[in-house]
Amino acid sequence: MSSKQTYAHDDWEKEIPEVMQVSAMQALEKGQVLYFPHLPFILEKNEMRYLNPEIVNPKTKNISYDIHKKQLNGTINHPSEMTALQAMLHRYATSSRRFLDRLIPHYKPNLVQAKTSFRPVEISGRKSSYRKDDTLLHVDSFPSNPTKGKRILRFFTNINPNGQPRIWRVGEPFEEVVKKMAPKVMSPIPGAAYFLKTIGITKDYRTDYDHYMLKMHNLMKGDAHYQKTVAQEEIAFPAGSTWIVFTDQVSHAAMSGQHVLEQTYHLPVHALHDESKNPVRILEKYLSRQLI
Repeated sequence: MSSKQTYAHDDWEKEIPEVMQVSAMQALEKGQVLYFPHLPFILEKNEMRYLNPEIVNPKTKNISYDIHKKQLNGTINHPSEMTALQAMLHRYATSSRRFLDRLIPHYKPNLVQAKTSFRPVEISGRKSSYRKDDTLLHVDSFPSNPTKGKRILRFFTNINPNGQPRIWRVGEPFEEVVKKMAPKVMSPIPGAAYFLKTIGITKDYRTDYDHYMLKMHNLMKGDAHYQKTVAQEEIAFPAGSTWIVFTDQVSHAAMSGQHVLEQTYHLPVHALHDESKNPVRILEKYLSRQLI
């Protein structure tokens, strides 16, 4: 199976045929990347000035926007200088949501919109600990913010003004990741989830599912042999392209690129068309026990 499913659709507002809606939902839930090579997000003239890595706080990887709180974080500039940037991210957040609602209407009633981010810093060569190094193959799991089984759906658009692509590696299917990594994970320590929540390390209680996903995330990134030898495919997402993927299911690594917009969504397991293909059910089947 190819890592990506390509669609010629090139309009954010145009209606999407039902046959494409079904195809996209099935491809996404099977663990493919939905790729739209001709779906650019056009910046307004006064927004071009923000294509500058120096506006990012050095302590963060990107600038984030919370559409619910109308709040911008991660920049060193004064809020008065960021009005147009906040408007740009708000426009991307609303555009991506409308597009996704048209593309996969089955998800619409249960889709929860999380934060929007702008990534103007070149990812290649950026220094970080191995656990935070996104150039290493991994499946997404958040150390401080357990998902409790909710899916992590991410929507990306490359807005690089110089035509520079975003280069990804996509690894083996999730089932294979589980076979290699899950046997190395020790069972959760009784009471650990309560302790982590009580002392503030996590924002909520980690389920057993969150425990396994986080440990597999760390094991994947920490295994140099695995990173070099596992079956993988390189994908170049050119400037002006958009792609959508369940990053908790698809093993991925961002190798290079600068100036990318990203919108995160969460989706409960019951809202999927086919629950059997999602990480929760695959892990539960492998471990022969309930995880959430």
